[in-house]
Amino acid sequence: MASLNRPNAGAHEELYDAGMIFRKKVMTAWGTIWTRPGLELKQRSLINIALLASQGKEAELAGHIRYVNNGMMRIGALMHSFSGAVNNGASVLEIRETLLQTALYSGIPTGMASFRVAEAALAKLEKEDKI
Repeated sequence: MASLNRPNAGAHEELYDAGMIFRKKVMTAWGTIWTRPGLELKQRSLINIALLASQGKEAELAGHIRYVNNGMMRIGALMHSFSGAVNNGASVLEIRETLLQTALYSGIPTGMASFRVAEAALAKLEKEDKI
């Protein structure tokens, strides 16, 4: 409750509560969905690549192709399981084929942009001897 000494206390509490709700949603997505049986991490990564490419989400697409684990994402004792398609076992060919299949349905301009993003991310990985 706000007081004379802390006039913004209510606003801070409201923001904190909203942040905790968002955090629970994120933990559900990565802590539960990514660890479910039925699909391997590589398959989940390729699905994400297709979805992000089809939506033209270039920054997110690069991150899902190449994710450098900085140790900041922990869910319980489990390290953040989404570590990028390459780290999850997807080959360069599988990533390219996923993008080609996606381009067919999302449109050539979107597909071309996705290929540019992917090629830059893959070139960086190759330069670092990670693929």
